[in-house]
Amino acid sequence: MRLRPLANFLPLRPRSRCSNRLLAQLPRLAAILLLLLLLSACSRSVNLQAGLSDGDANEIVLVLNRKGISVEKQKSKEGVTLIVKEDDLSRATETMNEAGLPRRNLSNLGEVFKKQGMISTPMEERIRYIHGLSEELESTLQQFDHVISARVHVVLPERIAPGEPIQPSSAAVFVKYRAPLDEDMVMPRIRKLVASSIPGLSSEEGRAKVSVVMMPGEVPTAGIEWTTLGPFVVAVSSVRALGLTLLGLVLLVLLGGGWLAFLHVQRNPKLMLMIARLAMRKAKSVDPTEPTTTKATAAPTSPAPAAATAMAGKAGQGKS
Repeated sequence: MRLRPLANFLPLRPRSRCSNRLLAQLPRLAAILLLLLLLSACSRSVNLQAGLSDGDANEIVLVLNRKGISVEKQKSKEGVTLIVKEDDLSRATETMNEAGLPRRNLSNLGEVFKKQGMISTPMEERIRYIHGLSEELESTLQQFDHVISARVHVVLPERIAPGEPIQPSSAAVFVKYRAPLDEDMVMPRIRKLVASSIPGLSSEEGRAKVSVVMMPGEVPTAGIEWTTLGPFVVAVSSVRALGLTLLGLVLLVLLGGGWLAFLHVQRNPKLMLMIARLAMRKAKSVDPTEPTTTKATAAPTSPAPAAATAMAGKAGQGKS
């Protein structure tokens, strides 16, 4: 039975110039899309800041992450190095400048007048005493509820020049807090605590020389957590939606490419017939029910026995 080409059963449609152009441009468009994805994923990384402390590095990372900038930390002997993508360098630098980061490292009195020799001058001993007293007061003030940080500057009684009156003690207190905190109730307690801890300020007049500044801290806003999905930086809450969208686009491209390929094959009978023949050959090669035929080779007969048999027959006929 002779098989008819499979293409004869399919309706042939006239070729469209638009579809032919689209089929010709499809590989080029796919290559351009793949190249763009590779270029976006292979963005070069650069150093943003180096030699930072852990506290400063964490503060910078927190601020940049809120702006959707991905930062990588690397620790070394010199400190912490922050690394960002080259495309985000200008935006990260601008964000840091707006936030005043990194903060300038300032030396306190304890570091400036650190004891190094065997003998210290009276002024050095006095400064160390003031520094230790200020740190103790700061630690005590931070025990208050809702207090974020506190700074205390103490001025002890001192005679500026011989013959002049002694300058009385005074103190300046800075408190940064978060709501809820009642300033009218907390401020008198802070003033009383500081005045009672510094010599010469325990009286009513001394308490008046303690100035207290209360500053509310910035209300922390819910920051957006960012993550990477391939070459894209997206919010954590949008990862699932973006993944499903990309998956749908990939499936759509595959279906569209398959449909265009089917149309192209359908409009080419020779190609359709070639595919049908290849499919039939493959089906025959893997079909286990088809019996295998083996060709038996007959052994050749030698001419000598045949000639002897013929001569014996002729001799019998002569005798008869």
